[in-house]
Amino acid sequence: MRNLPARILGILTAISLAAVGGPAPAADRPAGPPGSPARAADPSGGLTGDIVFSVPSGTFRDELAVALGTAVAGAEIRYTTDGTLPRVDSPRYDGTPLLLTDTTQLRAWAFVNGAATGDPGTALYVERAVDVSLDLPILLVDGYGQGAPGREFVDAAALLFAPVGGEASLSAPPTLATRIGYHLRGTSSSLFDKAPYRVEFRDNEDDDVDLPVLGMPAESDWVLRGPYTDKALIREALTFDLAREMGFPAPRYAFVEFYHNVADRPVGAEDYQGVYLIVETIKNAKNRLDLKKLDPDDVTLPAISGGYIVKFEWLTAEEPTLPCTGRPATCWHYLEVVDPSPLAPEQQAWLTGHLQQFNDVLQSRDFADPTTGYPAWIDVGSFVDSFILNELTRNFDAYARSSYFYKDRGGRINAGPLWDLDLTYGVGGGDNLDTAGWQYEQQRWPRPNNWMNRLMTDPAFMAAVRARWAELRQGPLSPAQLDTRVARLTTPLAGAADRNFQRWPNLTTEKIGPIVTPTADTWQGQVEYLRDWLDRRMVWLDAAL
Repeated sequence: MRNLPARILGILTAISLAAVGGPAPAADRPAGPPGSPARAADPSGGLTGDIVFSVPSGTFRDELAVALGTAVAGAEIRYTTDGTLPRVDSPRYDGTPLLLTDTTQLRAWAFVNGAATGDPGTALYVERAVDVSLDLPILLVDGYGQGAPGREFVDAAALLFAPVGGEASLSAPPTLATRIGYHLRGTSSSLFDKAPYRVEFRDNEDDDVDLPVLGMPAESDWVLRGPYTDKALIREALTFDLAREMGFPAPRYAFVEFYHNVADRPVGAEDYQGVYLIVETIKNAKNRLDLKKLDPDDVTLPAISGGYIVKFEWLTAEEPTLPCTGRPATCWHYLEVVDPSPLAPEQQAWLTGHLQQFNDVLQSRDFADPTTGYPAWIDVGSFVDSFILNELTRNFDAYARSSYFYKDRGGRINAGPLWDLDLTYGVGGGDNLDTAGWQYEQQRWPRPNNWMNRLMTDPAFMAAVRARWAELRQGPLSPAQLDTRVARLTTPLAGAADRNFQRWPNLTTEKIGPIVTPTADTWQGQVEYLRDWLDRRMVWLDAAL
């Protein structure tokens, strides 16, 4: 702690680290008693169904005995240990506790007269060869020895351990235990050893199930992002927090220390992957981007007008994509529809036509007319905030990749939410390493869109940017508030950062793949680099605006 940047260290005495709630610490569970067990607390949100497991989901060492029971009258229990749901010809539970000696997905179902009755149940038991207690929440994913996941979903167990009294332990009862499907995600980041993953929480029928995570609202879809080129570990967290304070949509997140076992053996020290973020995905859902839902038969106005989520993915957009008609220099490219999925042909045609009209207006001579020009088509304030956030960070992917927009039913086009901000604050390559210059003027061909370039030629839009910048500099972008925000993010990471860079000793590596990164030889030095870069960037923006 004494090596933290001086300006941040001076604030730490005013900040207390709140412990994350969770179950009381527990030693390794004893073998389950014979006979019908008492029902234990279920951290899985209903995964146990109508089966009673004498030992709830969690980790164990060496071996574990588990008894099964059910309240279904007159039933016999059939079970499996290979991940499949039991059938009438699956092994019958005879009342003797099952002895588990390795990681097991234990699934059971009550059968009456040969018919499955009630809801099946699943418990997840992960064998471990290590006992650890850490000061961040611990996320453990075990892939049942299937090897590293590729681009397709594979089955795995996920256990989450929240700190109690300031420590999270792999031997404690998990706060969350669930079946998941997960796969590798990302473009360049997927090539790193510390890789990102897409995660879906799943119920017993392999359908999505919404579960809360570390204080975040219940949902089924999440991303695990491991800061690797971001050696300060906080670039995305810092920017997401700033955006939400500004009223701009951005995902919630939580820091964890991640154990990932893809081998056919107990979880060990070698499975430690360092500091990760569990991040909300961008989707149309009540607790995410809450837009009107489009059904496949919503093909006439007003229903067909929303909600939609689209994004620019330069060179990597996936179908369905939207075509643009016009000159290449003034047309958009690589525009992908994220939601709804599936997208009805009529909805694709309507959205294409709507965006084409907006694009044509934007390229016209009277594009800035307050009644008939772009102000009638977009939420100007959201584009102003998007511009400020992308320019403040000199986001390498700004305006080109992971560049999201949404449109609700009957509403205007909005910029956002934010996504994918690891190549920011002096990490990346080319011009975005410098604190001087405009990121929107970056050269790409074919350019994904010229929307921001065009807006910047309107004096009224520039006036809105200047006014908003001046307001933010007196609030969340003031030096004092930024210092406090950085301190709040870094204080709980001090111990985890040491462990992270023992696992991934890349602090002094200048180029990670094609990406240029700072080379300060301590984590504290990396935080100081980020903070100093941000100061110099704001000085340049003060003058430029």
